Formats: sequence, C-alpha cells, structure tokens
Amino acid sequence: MWRTGILLLLWVRLASGELQHETEPRRLPPPGKLDFGYVPAGVYETLAHYEPGPIGILFHMVHAFLYVVQPNAFPQDLIVRLAKDKFGAIQTEYQKPENIVLTLQAIYYEIGFLVCAAVGLLFAILMPIAGLFFCMCRCCDNCGGEMHQRQRKNADCRRGLLGTLLFSTSLVITIGVLCAYAANQNLSSQVKNIRRLVNSNMRDLHTFANDTPMQIDYLISQYATAKNKVIYDLDNIGPLLGGRIHEQLDKEVRPALDRVLNMAGAMRETKEALENVSVGLEVLKEGTGKLNFNLSLVRTSINRTLNDPGCHDEESDATTAQLCRNIRQSLSQLQISANFTRLPKVNPQLENVNEVLKTDLSAIVQRGFSSLNDTPHMVIEQTRSVVETVQGLVDGIGNNISSFSKVFPVQSCLSNFTIFISHAHAKIEDHYPEIDQMDFYRWIGCIALCCMVVLVLAFNYLGLLCGTLGYDKHASPTTRGCISNTGGTMLMAGVGFSFIFSWVLMGLVTIIFLVGGNMEKLICEPFHSTEIFKVVDTPYLVNPEWKNFIPGYMYNDSDLELTAESLYSTCKENKGIYSAMRLDKVFNISSYLNTTVLTKDVVGQLDSVKIDLRGIILLEAEGKQNLLDFSEAGLSEINYADYLEEVNKGVTVMDLLSFARELEAQTDLMPRGALQTALKGHISTLRQIHSQQIIPMEQAMSALNQSMRFLERTASDLPNKVLAVLDAIEAAQYLISQNATHLINRETGKFTATITGYFHQYIEWVKSSLALEVAPCKPFSNMVDTAEIITCSFLVDSMNTFWMGLGCSTLFLLPSIILAVKLAKYYRRMDTEDVYDDIETIPMKTMEIGNNGYHSEGPQGIPNPMMTSIPTYDTMNRFPRASAPPRHIDW
Repeated sequence: MWRTGILLLLWVRLASGELQHETEPRRLPPPGKLDFGYVPAGVYETLAHYEPGPIGILFHMVHAFLYVVQPNAFPQDLIVRLAKDKFGAIQTEYQKPENIVLTLQAIYYEIGFLVCAAVGLLFAILMPIAGLFFCMCRCCDNCGGEMHQRQRKNADCRRGLLGTLLFSTSLVITIGVLCAYAANQNLSSQVKNIRRLVNSNMRDLHTFANDTPMQIDYLISQYATAKNKVIYDLDNIGPLLGGRIHEQLDKEVRPALDRVLNMAGAMRETKEALENVSVGLEVLKEGTGKLNFNLSLVRTSINRTLNDPGCHDEESDATTAQLCRNIRQSLSQLQISANFTRLPKVNPQLENVNEVLKTDLSAIVQRGFSSLNDTPHMVIEQTRSVVETVQGLVDGIGNNISSFSKVFPVQSCLSNFTIFISHAHAKIEDHYPEIDQMDFYRWIGCIALCCMVVLVLAFNYLGLLCGTLGYDKHASPTTRGCISNTGGTMLMAGVGFSFIFSWVLMGLVTIIFLVGGNMEKLICEPFHSTEIFKVVDTPYLVNPEWKNFIPGYMYNDSDLELTAESLYSTCKENKGIYSAMRLDKVFNISSYLNTTVLTKDVVGQLDSVKIDLRGIILLEAEGKQNLLDFSEAGLSEINYADYLEEVNKGVTVMDLLSFARELEAQTDLMPRGALQTALKGHISTLRQIHSQQIIPMEQAMSALNQSMRFLERTASDLPNKVLAVLDAIEAAQYLISQNATHLINRETGKFTATITGYFHQYIEWVKSSLALEVAPCKPFSNMVDTAEIITCSFLVDSMNTFWMGLGCSTLFLLPSIILAVKLAKYYRRMDTEDVYDDIETIPMKTMEIGNNGYHSEGPQGIPNPMMTSIPTYDTMNRFPRASAPPRHIDW
C-alpha cells in the first residue's frame, strides 16, 4: 500500500514546481503579460462536513457536561512523554520520582473521570447489596414489609405528594431513555451513511487520478501560448525593436530637423517680406509724387482765395483780415513729410533669396525624416537571419518541455494507483455485511438496556394508573379494591426490577462513559483544535532518529519541514499535492525548467544582433549649402534704420484732417460770402485727398514697417543661427552614425528581456499551477475528515449521548425506588389496620374482618361460620406498634 502511495506521489516530479504562495485572483493580463487560462480541474463531490440536526442539542449538552467533568487543557506534553516512553518505564520503574510525577499528572488530568467512575462503581456495587438487605428487611416485616398501615389525618396529602414525585421522577427517567434511544437510532442511521461517505471519497480519488494526466497535458500545451507570443514579437521585430530605437533617436534627432524646417519657413517668409518691401516702396514713391502735386494745387488755390479784397480791409473787417493772415501762414504745413525716394531698393536681396529658394529645403528635410523613420525596416533586414535562428530554437525549447512528461511512466503509476483504490474499495465493501451485523447486535444490546429501564417505567406508570383509578377514599386500608392493590403490587415489582437492573446499567454506563468521554477529550476535541497534530508532529516521537517522521519515511530526510499538520492544512485548502508533500525534495522542477538554461541559446542569438544605422542621412549636402546661401543673401546689408525712420514719419507735416478742421473753424468765424464759400470748397478738397491718398499711403507704410522689422529680426545674427542649425544636424548625424551603439544595445537588451520574459512567465505559471492547481489533494484531507466524522460525530457523540441518557435514567431509579416503596403502602390492601373507639379513643382488639374492616356484632343466636373459621388476633400482641392508641396530635 505504501509503495503504491509513494509511486503516486513521485509522478508529480514530472510536473512539479517550487512551493508557491497563493496567487492573486486572475485578471485580464496587461500588455506584455500572457494569459494561460485556468487549469481544468475536476469537481470533488465529498462534503466532509456533518450537521447532526436536532440531536445536536443533546451532543452540545454532552460536550458541556464533559467540559465540567474535564475542564483541563489537552495534555500535550504528558501524552508525548508517555508515547516516547511507550508506558514501559512507568510500569517497570514506577518508584522513580519522575514516573511518580508523571502518574500524578495523569491522575490530575483524569480526576473528573475518576470521580465519576468511582461514583458509578460505588452505585453498581452498593445497589445489589442494598437490594439484598432490603429484601431481607421486608421479609422480616420491616422496611415497609408489614401489611399494616397506620392511619393518619394527612394520609391523602402524603399519597398525592408521593404520587406526584414518583410521576415526575418517572418522566425524568423517560426523557433519559428517549435520549438514549435517540442516540442509539442516530448511530444506526449514521452507520448507513458510512458507505455513502466511503464511496464518495473513493470516487474523488478516482477523479484525482483521472484528471491529473489531463492537467499535465494542459500545462504542456500552454507552451504554445508563450511560443506564439515569442514568434509574434520576432515577426514584428521591426516595429518593436526598431520602433523603440527610432523612438529614442527621435528624441535627439527631431529637434535638429525641426530647426532646419523652421529655417526653411523663415526663407519663405523672408522672400515674402522682401517682396512686400519692394512693392510697398514703389507704391509709396508713386503716391508721394501724386500727393505732393495735389497739395501744391491746394496751396495755390487757397493763396488765390486769400487774395480776396475782404482779407486786406483791416479797417472795415479786422477779424477777417487776421484770420486770412493766420491761414496764409499755416499753408506751409501742407507738405510731404516722408521722403521715400532716398531709400535704396531691396531687389538684390530678393534675387538672392529667390535663388536660395530654388532648392526645396523642406523636401530635403522630409527625406531626412523618411530616412529616420525607416529604422524599423533597417532592423528587419539586418536581423532576418537571427530571427529565423531564434524561431528554430523556440521550437527546440518546446520539444524539451514536452519531453519531461516522458521521464517517468505517469500513466502506469496512475493506473497502479487506480487499481489500488479499486482493490481497497472492494475490501471495504466486503466488510460492510460484518459492520451491519455488528451494528445490529449493538443496536439489540442498547435496546435491551433501554428495555430494562422501560420495564421499570411500565410498572411505575401502571402502578400509578391503577393506584389512582382504584383509589376509594371511603375504603379502609384492609378493604382497598383489587385495582388499587394491583397498582401497589406493580410499584413493588418496579422496585424489584430496579434493584435487579440498576447495577448492571450503571456498570455499563460507567464503562461507556470512560471510553467515550476520553475519546472526546483526547481525540475529537484536539483534532478540531489541531492540537493532536502537534502531538503527532513532535520531533523524534515516532522514530528517535527522525525529527519529522513523514519526510524521514518518504525521503529519508527528517529535517525537511513537512509535518502532518502542514500536510493536512495544505490539502484542506485544495492545493496541489506537490506543495503539500514537498515533492521538490524528490524532483525540483526549477532545476529542470530553468529559464536561464532553456533560453541560453536564444539570449546568445539576440545578443549577437548588430544594427548599423549609418545609412540614415538627416540632411544632404545640398540642404546644408542651401542654408549657407541663405545666410549670405545680403539681408544684413539693408539699411533698416533709414527705412524705419521714414516709415515712422507721418505722410504730411501736419495731419491733413487736423489741418482741415482748423481751417474750417477759422472759416466759420468769417462773415458769409464768397470768401467763406471758397474756403469751404478747399476744406472739402483736403478731406478728399486724405481719404483717397493719405489713408492708402499710411497702410502701405504700416506694411512696410512690419516687413522691415521682420527682415531686421531675421537678418540679426543670421550666419550664426544657420551655423547653429548645421551644428545641431551634424551632432544628430554623429549620434546616429557613431554613438547609437549604446542605445541599440540597450534596446536590444530590453527586447531580449521581453522575449525571455515570456518563457519566464510560462515557467512560473507552470510552477504556480503545479503547486496550487494541478492534482489538488483535497481528497486526502477529506479522507481524514471523513474518519473524524465517522469516529467522533457518528460514534463518539452518539455513544456519549447514550450513556448520558441511560445514566441519568439509572441515577433516577434510586429516588424512584424510595418513592415507589412509600407510595405502594397507600395502594396495596393491608392485612390489619388500627381500630379505635370513637368516643373514648380506647384501643380495641381487631375483630373479624368485615366488609368495612370495622368491629361489628353478628346476629344474635346465629353462629357465623366465617367468624368461627377465622381466629381473632390480639393486635396488641401481633402489632404492638400499630395497635397503640394514637395521640391526639395525630388526629
């Protein structure tokens, strides 16, 4: 049996892993994390849990009573010392002090049971002796044996009280018998459940054996998940590895190319600004000429108007003459302020810029971007052979992982284990008839014990019934009816059977109490609190050379931390048998499924990857020369100060609208006439010149101002700016061509770690699954729990409830005897009774027994044959105590 069990455990070497802690609940895998699904698991049907139902109340009462009898803690140290000694030294060397102390400790622990057992034995010994003396005493007409009842005034009250007490006592005895009967029936019914529990456990063991190969195959098949992910990443090495390299390079290179693009944009904007300057300058020159001509005409016309005689007649109109002089003096302000004819043209610079823009710098930069973005394709081309080699190695790793299932004949081991289970089940099935027969004999025996008490109860209840129904308050003790007398006789019969059976019952109750109580306190309770495992796991207990007996027996390594408690608790949590049995001692899968060993060649191939990025050209020579030509376009030769000076001047010396308003104000002061009308016409002409010529010129000057300021900013330190852009491009190009090796190696290392990480995830999942999900050993802990249920819940609890009910009934037989003896006196027909004179209360002799039991005179002269045949007795001689005259207090 053990050999087969060991073979069962060794198969786990094919698919075992290091002991793992419980994993977190499964969630959807984040990017880069593989999801291997759930290991297919069989369903174990055994529910190793027992609910006693209503009878559980009695079980709790028994447990409470046993706690009162035995409140001491589990004597772990005492049992360990006794087990190590095997009780030999205590028997052979009892006088040693340590053995005496050990004995006293055992007695102290069992003191409650010993006291109860002593009481039970004393009861069993004294009851037959007391019954013998009781019978002898009654034969001597003592102890209630005399058939004479002394009449008392409170006789009815005493009879009722005794009847009530006896009935109550009988009820208590009845309850006890019912408890014992219920426990007996419960045990018989639970014995029938043993077959169901055993069959369920055996089916679970078959499920364990049948599902294990499927679970192992599932673990092996899930290598395809890791393999497919590896192949997918290898097929996409361009976007993955090349993309990461491009991403890192882009952080350094893109700013330089963006600066070149910005410079290309500046070229186009410079061209536009130069064109705006050239066009604006021509417009302003042309507009200035036209404006100057129109202003001259206006000045001439106003002067002719001011030559009017009204302007010179100071005597008649001094105010008008003064106004005319003021207007004539202000005509000098109607002149052009800005002189655009002196500004040089920008045509040479515009021609240079146009020549520069013939080269499309933006297109050149886009070719640089395209070359940089082509990094993933370059990686694909340069790693094609390595990828093909690694894919072949991945297939080889899969073959190695699949081969480990063939190291040992798993199927044959499991087949042997299944055969062993079947044979063991068959042997257990063969014992079922014997178990049923033994249970039947036990049931008959317990029923017989209950029937002993039921017989006493039958006499008690019948005696009470007959005595109560046959009672006649008018009848004297010697004239009581047959029914009443039968009730008293039945009570005395119950007393007799009580003496006969009680000592036997108490003796058996004491024996069952000692056995069942100690099993509950020393086996069942310690099992529930796992203290019994601490005894079993005590170092060097089973074998003086083994610290832990399970690994010492199985692996010849007693120092391995594998105890009965850890084995039971691990299986109770339904973890894999590998972690429960610490089979890593036999076969450590970490040394077989080692990520470093399995992926050594893969890592070597990926580390040999060499990626050359010197083919990436960020900016061609044509683009560089284009930047230099732009810096030499002559923008710095433009006289920006002269331009800005002229455009910042007004178009005219005085604002034409202001001049018109002042002229209008002065004209309004003149008297109405031809002079005023002519001046009003000139004012209208000035306003027309402002709207048609001044405003467009001001707009052209504003645009010219903006363009010149832009050109001034662009030309400011332009050569150095261009050189800085070229230096940035050269630095980025040098980074790609010469210094990218470190970056490439770093990203290649990350890619390699990702690839090997998939293998690592798979292997760790295999280890975790083997420790927690493959071959869960719940059936083995269920077998232990089933044994505990059968022993404690079925047998011990029922047995303890039986002795509690039967013992309670037996104890109450003692007051039942006393009460039945006293009550029978009031039911049975007496031979004699007390007779008194009603007036003088002088004791009289008892005469013939008449119909009413009192003295009566016979008919005169007619002899009564009954009276002559029945002698008269002297009650003073035969019943001296009963014939004594009663005291007045008794009446």
